[in-house]
Parts: sequence; C-alpha cells; structure tokens
Amino acid sequence: MIFRECGLEKKKKTTVPCVAGMKAKGEKIVMLTAYDYPFGAIADAAGVDVILVGDSLGTVVQGNKNTIPVTMDNMIYHASLVSRAAQTALLVFDMPFMSYQESVEQARRNAGRALKEAGAEAVKLEGGANMAGTIGAIVKIDIPVMGHIGLTPQSIHRIGGYKVQGREEAQRAKLLEDARAVEDAGAFALVLELIPAEVASEITALVGIPTIGIGSGPGCDGQVLVMHDLLGIYPETKLRFVKQYANLYEQSRRAIEEYCKDVRSKSFPETRHSFFRDEKK
Repeated sequence: MIFRECGLEKKKKTTVPCVAGMKAKGEKIVMLTAYDYPFGAIADAAGVDVILVGDSLGTVVQGNKNTIPVTMDNMIYHASLVSRAAQTALLVFDMPFMSYQESVEQARRNAGRALKEAGAEAVKLEGGANMAGTIGAIVKIDIPVMGHIGLTPQSIHRIGGYKVQGREEAQRAKLLEDARAVEDAGAFALVLELIPAEVASEITALVGIPTIGIGSGPGCDGQVLVMHDLLGIYPETKLRFVKQYANLYEQSRRAIEEYCKDVRSKSFPETRHSFFRDEKK
C-alpha cells in the first residue's frame, strides 16, 4: 500500500491541515469519489489524497436522473463503508440536498452525523456567499468544511441544466465573490465545477485555500473525478472533461458473457471447482 503525507510517499494519514498546506508547497491534490468498501480500498491503495463520498451516488449508484433524491441516511450508509477502507486518504462527506439548507442548527447536526455515524473527517457543501454563514457555523464546532461553487448539481433546476458557469462577466464576478466568501467563512478547500479554465485560474490565484477542479482546467490546485467515469463503468458517459483510464464496462460484460457461456455449455464448474466427501481438506 502507498502511504502519503502531503503528496509525498510517507507512512502517515492525510489530514485537513495537510491538504490545506499542499497549495503553498505547489503539490497537486488528487481527489476521487468512492461509494463502497472495495472501490474505497482501491482508491486508498492507489494513493489518492482525498476520497469524496459524493452525492453523485444518486446518479452513478442509484440510477437517478440527478442528485436531489439522495438522503442523509443514504450518504451515511455509503460513507460508513468507505471509511473502513480509507486508511491514508482524507475522507470527505458530501452533504446532500436539504441536509443543510433549512437552518444552521440542521446543518450542524447533520455535519456532526457525518463524522459521528459515518466516520468522515470533513464535509462538503454547495454554495458561495449564500452559504457562508452555514459554513462558518459548522467550522465553529470544529468540523472541517470543503466548499463547492460553479456548477452546483443540487441547484440544477435553477441553473437549467448541467452548464458551464462563469462565461458571462456577471457570472465571473459572482464566482469571485463566492470564492472569497467561502474562504472567509473558514473552508479549508474549494471545489470548482464546470468553470472556464481562465476563470478557475483567476479564482485559484485569488484565494489562499486550495481549489480542486472538475471540468475547470489545469490551473486549479487539484483535480477530482467520479470513480465510475474514470474507470469507464458506464458506456454512455461521454463527458468532455473526463479522461477515461479504463473500460470496465466492456471488460466486465465480456467476463460475464464468458461465465454465461460456460454455465450453459456445462463447462463450469469443473472438477477443480468442486468438493468431494473423500477429500482430506
């Protein structure tokens, strides 16, 4: 297993201060989603810095059209599985829709559940200046918060679809305002989703906390992808900002086809796959 400390191969757990300090050292942050123990263990062993249990599980695991149906109980269940695997990576819990928007008290309570019941080490929530008070309130009870601006999937109906944010000057100015507000509220890092590369670079230079981009160009302090996109688990996924490193859909389909063929042709199981009464072991 690879152990990492602030981007270096050392036997130490990655922590919030470690991730926050990587920007100053010029070390790129690697974040990846995971939703269960096996994939969490693979991501951790591969050496990612941060594992995000994303509310994207609503689409890639549950098969929903968007992330809005995801509940706190869904997130706690999946995050608890990943927490058993995250030996070295920092584990971040994605706060689902309506788990923090109702009130500061609700946000604090659910952020606490993420740590207490799921084993998370930080939470992520969507929103900029409008959520600064909530971010600050959570940070004040010693729960680390990662911000998220740009395309915010929980606001998909207001935005009107999965669209790049920040091409218009008014949007650009709002993103800069949001980034400052999230930093001032005490967040330790900031996800930038579907923002023009030059605007994301401008935000990265503006704030002192690390930015982690998804579809926001190479100028961010780190990058995050959805595990299922990276591994090519779904054949219909053709996202411009995703680099597909494997094609597990085709590999898995071919393997299962071979299994079906072997069972139907009676070539599986063979003697070597079977047990007998006169065996000593």
